[in-house]
Amino acid sequence: MRLTYFGHSTFLLETSQARIVFDPFFDDNPASPTKAKDIACDYLVVSHGHNDHCADALQIAQRTGATVIANYEICEYLAQRGAKTHDLNPGGGFNFPFGRVKLTLAFHTSSIELEKNPPYGGTACGVLVTADGKQIYHAGDTALFSDMALIGRTGLDLAMIPIGDNYTMGPDDALLALDYLRPKLAVPMHYNTWKKIAQDGDAFARRAALSNHPVRALKPGESLEF
Repeated sequence: MRLTYFGHSTFLLETSQARIVFDPFFDDNPASPTKAKDIACDYLVVSHGHNDHCADALQIAQRTGATVIANYEICEYLAQRGAKTHDLNPGGGFNFPFGRVKLTLAFHTSSIELEKNPPYGGTACGVLVTADGKQIYHAGDTALFSDMALIGRTGLDLAMIPIGDNYTMGPDDALLALDYLRPKLAVPMHYNTWKKIAQDGDAFARRAALSNHPVRALKPGESLEF
């Protein structure tokens, strides 16, 4: 399985059967080395409705025919504009051809900012993906919360967690999140896109190692296999 980082909270996960993009934010993402027009995928997973997590979902879905997986409100909005969607809500999951996707809680706000007067974007979510015998968690935008311990009990092979602070967990709370989640490997996200969320990913990885939490900070465009 291969994971590629595009900056902010945007990733491409390649399984044996599918290419899955998390939180597609390419064209207005100052960290991304890739534009939306160059992305090929089978599924798009959207954690919540803020622009920096779904700005390019519609155009990629329309161009590629990829299915958007998100909460009910986001899927209804995108489906009305021609996207193929599969709606879920927190606690619910579905078995897709490549594996299972389940939405988890995330403590954050959500509105569909693709409009001038943003409509209600449903509940912000995290995402659990089970594929090829592995369990992957994309936390979305979230604060620290103790029920992460329940997510960790599923046995995570990889977790993508925010460290940027200001809008989400910062490094201190992210370290506590790793105590709850206990993934085999964690990748920090949602940092260094703008000044408000400037952080040192490598320093976070070093701090995490002191607590026996393996963390790898990826540069935009960098991939890892796990």
